[in-house]
Amino acid sequence: MKKIGKLIMRLFRHIGLFFDKWLITPITKLILKIMNIGKSLVKSFDKVSGKKSTLLIVSLILAFGVFVVIDRESNIMIDQYAEILYNQPVTAVYNEELYVVEGLPKEVDITLIGQRRHIFLAKQSPSKGVSVDLTGLKPGNHKVTLRYTQRLRSLDYKLDPSQVTVTIYEKVSENRSLTYDVLHQESLDSKLYISNVEIDRSEVIIKGAQYKIDQVATVKALVDVKNIPNPKAGEITVKDIPLVAYDNDGKIVDVEIVPKTVAANITITSPSKEIPVRVVPKGDLAFGKSIKSMETNLSKITVYGSQEAIDKIEQLEVEIDVKGLDKDKEFNVTLKKPKGITELSSKTMTIKVVLDNSSSKEFDNISVQSENLDGNLKVQALSDEDRQVTVVVKGSADAIKDVQASDITAYIDLKNYGVGEHEVEVKVTGTDLRLDYSSKTKKVKVRISQK
Repeated sequence: MKKIGKLIMRLFRHIGLFFDKWLITPITKLILKIMNIGKSLVKSFDKVSGKKSTLLIVSLILAFGVFVVIDRESNIMIDQYAEILYNQPVTAVYNEELYVVEGLPKEVDITLIGQRRHIFLAKQSPSKGVSVDLTGLKPGNHKVTLRYTQRLRSLDYKLDPSQVTVTIYEKVSENRSLTYDVLHQESLDSKLYISNVEIDRSEVIIKGAQYKIDQVATVKALVDVKNIPNPKAGEITVKDIPLVAYDNDGKIVDVEIVPKTVAANITITSPSKEIPVRVVPKGDLAFGKSIKSMETNLSKITVYGSQEAIDKIEQLEVEIDVKGLDKDKEFNVTLKKPKGITELSSKTMTIKVVLDNSSSKEFDNISVQSENLDGNLKVQALSDEDRQVTVVVKGSADAIKDVQASDITAYIDLKNYGVGEHEVEVKVTGTDLRLDYSSKTKKVKVRISQK
């Protein structure tokens, strides 16, 4: 056992000597050499770092490094810039003579994405814009993609919308009669009137989808008075009058009209007529009072307007409110233009009303007439009392003394009355509007029958 123990101890000793010679001793020497080299480098670094030139070089290197980092970050930020181009027109490529396209937007928005300088250049450089190629597509519904052509390839872009569904129709055409409307006639001199418009053609061609053509009720030339240079009485030729198609509700129908505009000869006239002015008092005077006289600053007036309105008007009635009036009064009245009349020679008039104490006078045996009876009917009074009435005329003594029975009209209004017996109210009028007229018999009985 002792011999074995000695052998083991000798073996471990040899192993220790081996590691000491070939591992521990070389590593120790290497570490010592590295430490010596480090000390030399530290001394050298201390000498070099202490110089101003070294510090300047190091500062420049660090500054360059910071610049590179910031430049990279700024490029990333620049690349994220975007700008929107609003309301860019869309152009469609297709056979416009054969087809009609609906559902295609007229304008879209474009978002440009890229560096700011590239976007600036893109906005300054020419572009083919937004387009869609419909060539070869047949009538029906189609989902199509819009394209934006820009010469700068360094940019990205997005369209809103980028895809749309369009409907393609075959284009048809029809002839339609042409009429006209006169716009802004109120801007014409009030003494002038457009009496006639002659368009240089009576028909036009409308083109579009069949369902749109079926909606068109009328095609009109819109004659705008504001487009007539220096309008005056006589004939004027106006060119480039736009045409518009309407449906039965007066809404515009979007169809193609050939030609797009027409010319017209416009006749401007100045119809006028001098007519008397008739003052009509309205309302009851104060008790016991009557109108003795009504003096005006004008007895006639000249009216202007359409020839039809001029032919119909015989007098201008001017109403004044005398309800409760108990003393003389002067009225300043603004004259109103009757229908169809565009201008009056005077805008206002003065009326001086003079009052007097009221008196009365009776007129017997005034025949009762009928008005507004249907032409297929006839009327007959049931008795003599229903055929004639006594009329009481009230007013100034000076005015009453000149009244004759022929100046008084008693009548019944038979509008809306049919066959049968009826009791109808008696109404009385007279030529002198200063006076008040009434019938003692308030109602009469009549029989209406077929002729």
